Amino acid sequence: MRKLASLCLVAFIALCFMLPQYAFADTSSTVNSDSDAPTSIKEDGVAFGISDMERSQTGFKKTYEGVSYGYSFPLGADSANDIVVIPLQTQTLVYIPDQVAQQAEFTGSADDQAALQKMVETLDAGLANGGKTLESLGQPYVYTSESTYEAEGITFAFNVEIEDGRYYVTTTADESVDVHSIARWCLSAKLLPADQVAVQAEKTSFQKLMAFLGPSNLDYRPLWVSLKTAAVAMIFIFILGILAARKSMNVTSRWKSLLDSIFTIPMVLPPTAIGFLLLLLFGNSTAFGRWLLAHGIELIFSWPAAVMAATVVGFPLMYRTVLGAFEALDTNMLDAARTLGWSENRIFRKLMLPLAWPSIAAGLVLAFARAMGEFGATLFVAGNYAGITQTMPIALYFAWMGGKPMVAFFWVIVIIVISFIIILIINVYSNHVQRYRTAGAVASVEEDAEELTESGMPAFDADLATTLGFGKAAHETTRKSEEQ
Repeated sequence: MRKLASLCLVAFIALCFMLPQYAFADTSSTVNSDSDAPTSIKEDGVAFGISDMERSQTGFKKTYEGVSYGYSFPLGADSANDIVVIPLQTQTLVYIPDQVAQQAEFTGSADDQAALQKMVETLDAGLANGGKTLESLGQPYVYTSESTYEAEGITFAFNVEIEDGRYYVTTTADESVDVHSIARWCLSAKLLPADQVAVQAEKTSFQKLMAFLGPSNLDYRPLWVSLKTAAVAMIFIFILGILAARKSMNVTSRWKSLLDSIFTIPMVLPPTAIGFLLLLLFGNSTAFGRWLLAHGIELIFSWPAAVMAATVVGFPLMYRTVLGAFEALDTNMLDAARTLGWSENRIFRKLMLPLAWPSIAAGLVLAFARAMGEFGATLFVAGNYAGITQTMPIALYFAWMGGKPMVAFFWVIVIIVISFIIILIINVYSNHVQRYRTAGAVASVEEDAEELTESGMPAFDADLATTLGFGKAAHETTRKSEEQ
């Protein structure tokens, strides 16, 4: 078991060292599509074809540098000249720039529109991931070459470059218009002459796996952000948990109940409630939050905010574990140390911490796991910024909501593996400590029984005396008292 735990720990550490090379990999495409599905197509007798189609299953309210772009669909990088297909409630909107249509020899005739519709629907069916498809809607197609177009109460702006090299379809509508329910999903692709379209050959299972795990498809930064956030939060949790447990031990029972309730309440509160309270406390809606902003400290929606959220939700586990370990210590031993003139600080450092260390270590590992798995509070107070505050649980959620179930499943597997390693480490360490204590206790009993037998006491009485605690330590205490 220990060898297995050691191998898991080595693999985990090796993965941590490998992650930085992927931490800032180029993940320019935020469009959600199935990486195994065909994205290019052409047909015999048709002058044009489609390449690099991607499907964005849902949009979001886009804000950048203080400017709101409304409900938007991401198109990814190098999408300035992409064609866009958006199914609405009663029609399917198709945007084809004039320059692209001319270069691809798309004339806009009924035959060309029928051929394009067939190719688009074929690729869309493979990218739907079990969702609705264009073919199942059976709606009429409306074509436009204008960069802005109004349909069903929504004004669409196509291929808008918001960030450098990142393009979106943005919308403008009255507040009464539910853009999310009208604009169902978004397809983007390159319309090219047929001789420039390369149709992908069928990949082997191994090639599909390598393509899926490649940095061009998977953004590994959430794992690195999670580990970094939990590791830093663990430092605060370790210090605050021990100090809080010691403070609770040194107050009266009335105040102890109050302190214990305050320190434990983050364990029972929903994470979203914790995130909301942190947002209120450190945001610009409170005097303290405004004071922070006035002094140039922007805590909300930053990586330190993710650390703060992880610390708050992980702290109760550390506190309760350490408090239980302190309360389980023999009070007679602590009182004996006080009679010998030991100060409270020395008792804490020399007796309480060493004796409670196994429980402290277990609480620390549990708090680390809880901090790494935090979702609600982190999303509330730190947001979802790739490579900065996007942790594994947040990446899992948005991968699923974005129609990438395999990516979501990948993060589930990673979280399960890390959780298994953590639990395995706790169990192995606890078993090791228990065996060490058992072996030490047996050796002490045997030594005391042997000494009592040598002093002339019958073996049965010696064993009984040892069991009751009248062993070497008791005789040594008696001897010292007689000498005094």
